Amino acid sequence: MNLQTFSIIFAGVLLNSAAQLMLKAGAKTLGTVAMGSGASLMAAAWNAATQPWILLGLVCYFLSAGLWILALTRVDVTVAYPMLSMGYVIAALLAWQLFGEPLTAGRVLGIAIIMAGVVVLGRS
Repeated sequence: MNLQTFSIIFAGVLLNSAAQLMLKAGAKTLGTVAMGSGASLMAAAWNAATQPWILLGLVCYFLSAGLWILALTRVDVTVAYPMLSMGYVIAALLAWQLFGEPLTAGRVLGIAIIMAGVVVLGRS
């Protein structure tokens, strides 16, 4: 995989991670959504659809999908798809910083294993 292809994949991963964090920020604004009546679910759906962080997150997902398609025109899916795991690393670290989510020893070990796998795949 050349640098240009890796850059496309990495930009897509960054956008996908940003989308996750924006959706989380939007979800925090919404609060807990009760699984009640159809009317309450429709109200929650409307609140989500008009929440700026959620809308920005969906835009990031859309852009990420476009980059993903571009990447798939350049590299095998068996190489590209595992690269998406970098998103777990980025999202975990940023969620720890932005939302105070715990970064336990088990999570750090998992992140290290993911990164080792990405390095192996990137070199193959």
